[in-house]
Amino acid sequence: MGKFTVKQIETWIKNNERFEGRSDGKGLYLCYRKTFSTPQWRFRYKLKGKSQQLFIGQFPSLTLAQARTEAKKLKARVILGFNPAAEKRKQKAESIAEIEAHKNRITVSKLADEYYLNKVNGSIKNPKAALGHITRVKKVLGKMTVEEVNTSHITNMYEMDLKRGYPSSTNKMREQTKKMFKYGVVKGVIQSSPAILQDISYAGGGQPSRSRTLSKEELTELFAQMNLTKGFGRENYLTIKLLLLLCVRKSELIKAKKIEFDLDDGVWLLEKKLSINKGRNNKGGTICIPLPKQAIDTLKELFTLSSSRAFNSEYILPARRETVGMLPHISENTLNVAMEKIKNIPHFVIHDLRRTAKTKMQELGIDEFISERCLNHKLAGVQGTYGRHDFLDERKEALQNWADYLSACEVESIKTKDFPKH
Repeated sequence: MGKFTVKQIETWIKNNERFEGRSDGKGLYLCYRKTFSTPQWRFRYKLKGKSQQLFIGQFPSLTLAQARTEAKKLKARVILGFNPAAEKRKQKAESIAEIEAHKNRITVSKLADEYYLNKVNGSIKNPKAALGHITRVKKVLGKMTVEEVNTSHITNMYEMDLKRGYPSSTNKMREQTKKMFKYGVVKGVIQSSPAILQDISYAGGGQPSRSRTLSKEELTELFAQMNLTKGFGRENYLTIKLLLLLCVRKSELIKAKKIEFDLDDGVWLLEKKLSINKGRNNKGGTICIPLPKQAIDTLKELFTLSSSRAFNSEYILPARRETVGMLPHISENTLNVAMEKIKNIPHFVIHDLRRTAKTKMQELGIDEFISERCLNHKLAGVQGTYGRHDFLDERKEALQNWADYLSACEVESIKTKDFPKH
């Protein structure tokens, strides 16, 4: 049979005309068996006196012109002594072998899970905080196999994470990444770690002591933006407000249980083991924190929100979904994520709120010693060792003055911004 035309092939298909093989010449055949949904192109040739054939594509995905070009290339290889069918079988076998090998390779996500289970969970004081950094690594590199990851991937991941605006968090992410890949080397999963070369300078550098405080105008704007920002949420609003009012650390508040608060007497009996005083081990005892009126009102609302949950948590800031094996209260990162949504105030972190409170207390004329005690700082030297007076009344007065200052900012925010009242 002579050369085909496209119209001729289309007519065969239209008429459902089936055939085993029709030649276009120069080794190119078209096969349209009853079992085929579309005609198939075949290349037939002889090598060392033996007939061979090779499937090269389907019509119309592979057009007539393309099929002729492919047949011409294959014929040239046959003339040179090559066997196209054998070459294709070899390529297919290699491809299958590569796919099977890839299935058995360990992904970064799998390595991260194994590292957390064997080296982090149950081995350090706060494994959940480390899990947050490990999870960010998994989001970026998790689907890659450990062999595929190189130093460029690691460096790019740090650069992306730094854009969040929390360099100290990126530093901690770097520490976990380095330990995770070192674990992979020790376990024989990889030959060398792609994270070994990046020192702290690649993840934000050494962090100087922060000095950021919020002005009265910024505090007013903060109250306004927490109300205006979509998705910020009432619980987050009340929690940030309470952190400001009581000058406590974020970790202390999110782990607090309702039973610790005596709203009638206006005190919070904070377990000392929850306090993170720098350079000190806190064992036993409690810290008695006086509650200003505004804090009591805020706590009452948080208690109501907490009790409204189906599982009626004992925490004032319970986890926002009940999941087996997870934290019973909100995580350390929950408020960070919420605060990232605030856009109209120059960058600050939650711990800057404590520094702001200390600075504003000084501006309000509150005694330096009392303001330090309001922040529950461990006193240094002999005074810290032998001075056991609690200064509860003085701290109560100081915190109430500070709470009144914050209330003025909150009221002003309502006047200056148009938002739905809660």
